[in-house]
Amino acid sequence: MASIRLISSSIVKAANPNKETERIELTPWDLKHLLGSYAQEGMLYHKPKPKGDEPGKALIHHLETSLSRTLDFFAPLAGRLATIEHEDDTISLFIDCNNAGALFVHAVAYQITLSDLLEAVYVPEVVGAFFRFDGVKNIEGTSKPLLVVQITELVDGISIACSMNHSVADGASFWHFFNSWSEISRGFDHLSKLPIFKRPVIGDIDYPIPIPLKKEQIQAHIIEPGCLKIRAFYFTKQSLMRIKGKANAEMNTNKISSLQALLSLFWQSIMRNRQLDRDQETVILLVIGLRPRLQQVAEEYFGNAIQGAMVSLKAGELVEKGIGNAAWEINQIVANHREENLINLYKSWVNNPLLYQTGKTIKNSLLIAHSPRFDKYGSDFGWGRPVAMTFGAEFKRDGLLIVATGVEQGDIEIRVCLSPEEFQALEKDEAFIDALRI
Repeated sequence: MASIRLISSSIVKAANPNKETERIELTPWDLKHLLGSYAQEGMLYHKPKPKGDEPGKALIHHLETSLSRTLDFFAPLAGRLATIEHEDDTISLFIDCNNAGALFVHAVAYQITLSDLLEAVYVPEVVGAFFRFDGVKNIEGTSKPLLVVQITELVDGISIACSMNHSVADGASFWHFFNSWSEISRGFDHLSKLPIFKRPVIGDIDYPIPIPLKKEQIQAHIIEPGCLKIRAFYFTKQSLMRIKGKANAEMNTNKISSLQALLSLFWQSIMRNRQLDRDQETVILLVIGLRPRLQQVAEEYFGNAIQGAMVSLKAGELVEKGIGNAAWEINQIVANHREENLINLYKSWVNNPLLYQTGKTIKNSLLIAHSPRFDKYGSDFGWGRPVAMTFGAEFKRDGLLIVATGVEQGDIEIRVCLSPEEFQALEKDEAFIDALRI
């Protein structure tokens, strides 16, 4: 497929920066991502109808200026990370809202159409080039922009792709910003949902939080080789109800959610096709959103408010029992993340800081990313709803499942990253194919 040509790049600053927001502390939820990579997500749109003599130039200028006005409300994304070194060889970090600016990139790919991207069985490799900052760690936000936007013009479409520092924002905050930008682009003067930057009061934790971080830990990681493929699977609201009903019937309950049943289906099917020994351990790694679970964290809170959780089953139990069994195990782990437990985890991290390492994986594991709760398809920049979502190379990891809302309300899309051989096995797996037809 044709390559992408860079046209220009510039630094975009907040048009009217809020001087009251100067410094924002990093919480344990933020700090644990320092050695991880930037989140790379975006959307595809039909190209707007031409206006004026230079429609492309006018569109880029409009997006650049609307981004500047949006940064007025999202001061952290125009800032940089700042460090404080302590005598005991620990460091502390915070967000310096200095309006150093976000990076804005304009590129063109005039040989690529939306159908080239949307009709392919596997996500085309060229989609990765819609994003910047591959291999950049969040800790590098001390010198690099915390937000990078790339606008790529296609033959008949537009890609709006963002790379955002994961120590500054989680998925909920990412889409809060993205949807806010689309509101400003449509001509709104005020946002429907203003971000909240005040850090939650949990226990008697003092900020900034000192953490041990050695220079040798801060090394650029290598993106996994291109032998992996990503494929999207779509589930309508009706098919989700049937899969959920099957899982609940197997366990004689009504507590298993559609998503839990769906994750169980993929977990069981993928591990079954790996033909593991019965006693081999398999793992599914979940990301649990904390905003609905903690009174101290508002829905509009801008930052990280997520907690990792792990569910493990031996291959024999996973494969030989129905999807209801695995779904129930997932359900119980999620239910155990109650307010008291989450507060204890938050406070205990300060005494034993553990940082996620990008690229490190657990054998025979699936990692679940994202959430169907994010309103991606509501991000209309003034020329219509998006037609598809995109993800950067940082999401290309073996066993990664990206869960997101579908185009239609109530639908779910799951993007799965596996080797070509594993996809071929799944396509021949009658039990998996039958489940998709339920």
